[in-house]
Order: sequence, then structure tokens, then C-alpha cells
Amino acid sequence: MGSSDRLFNRQRTVHEVLGGGLVADVILWRRSKLTWGILVVTLAAWVVFEISGYTLLSLSSSVLLLLTTILFIWAKSAAILNRPSPPLPEMHISEDMMNDVAAFARTHINALLLAFQNIALGKDTWMFFKVAISLLLISVVGSLTDFLTLGYTSLVVILTVPALYEKYEDRFDKYVMAGYGSVVQFYSKLSEGYISKVRQWIAEQKKLS
Repeated sequence: MGSSDRLFNRQRTVHEVLGGGLVADVILWRRSKLTWGILVVTLAAWVVFEISGYTLLSLSSSVLLLLTTILFIWAKSAAILNRPSPPLPEMHISEDMMNDVAAFARTHINALLLAFQNIALGKDTWMFFKVAISLLLISVVGSLTDFLTLGYTSLVVILTVPALYEKYEDRFDKYVMAGYGSVVQFYSKLSEGYISKVRQWIAEQKKLS
């Protein structure tokens, strides 16, 4: 399939669009064992939360409490019995790592603030509609399900839809482009038949006023 026959006339493959690294390999099932592991672990976590009634905060606190208690008793017992201490790695965050995180956060926060400013000042109508529709969808979906179920469902979608699209890319692009052509044709007819008349009527009203 040539680039002109692909969705959005893109030149790159799906793997390249997703970054071409480990994340793309996992999403497209090129590291199937790792992908299966993520799905199974996430499913197990979802089942634990749903059955036990734990929240993320309470479960995290319980696990950290248990881990801290075990390490504390291990260290005290090792000191009394002349045994080696728990094999813990050196725990610290380097200055370079913090600078990288801060730069990454600053770039994305500034981009978000700029988009919000353009919307608030009425400079980007298309962005306003995209944000409004996205927030409306989030609100509707949030009212139908809880956060954990939504997160697990989103993960399943991320790990299935791109892989299925890559496998049936030719068929999918063909049908989508055919549907897009039909929509454009319908809009052209609608514009010629109705929208142009409405614009003409508005222009006439302005002249009369």
C-alpha cells in the first residue's frame, strides 16, 4: 500500500508512529511475553481491588507497612545474630535525573497552559471543540464506571486496537478512506443546497438592516 492510500497520507509504519522502542514493541505484541505479563498483572490487581474492597491508597499503605516491618525486623535480627543486613541498593535521586524530570514537566505544562490561554481568549476554536468533546466523553464514561475499571479497559484497548490495526491495516484504511470520501461528498452537497442559502439569507438581512 502506498503512502497516498494510507490514513492521513502517513509515510511511517504503525511501529514508527508509536515511537519504535520498547513501548511500541509491547503495544504491538512484538514482545508477547511482556505484553501478556502486563495484562495478567493488571487483571490480577483489578480483581484484588474489586473483591477486597481496597482502594489504591489503602492497599499501597498496607504493602509498604508490611515491607517496612519485614526489613526492620530483618535488620535488627541481623545485628543481633551477626548476619548480613538486607541487600538494599543505594537509594537516591541524582540531580541530573531531577533536572530532566523538571524540564520534561515544564515543557508539557507550558504547552498545556498555552493551549488553555488560546481557548480562553477565543484564538483556537478547533482546540476548544476538541477539549470540550473530550471532557464531555470523560464525564459520561466516568459516570458509567469507576476509575480502576476504566483504567483496565483503557489498557486492554491500548494493547489490542493498535495490534489489530497493524494486522488489518490495508482493509481498515480502505474502509475509513471510503467513509471519509462519502462524508466529504455529503458535506459538499449539504453546503451547496442549504448552507449557501443560509449565508445568502444572512447577507440579505444585513443589507436590509
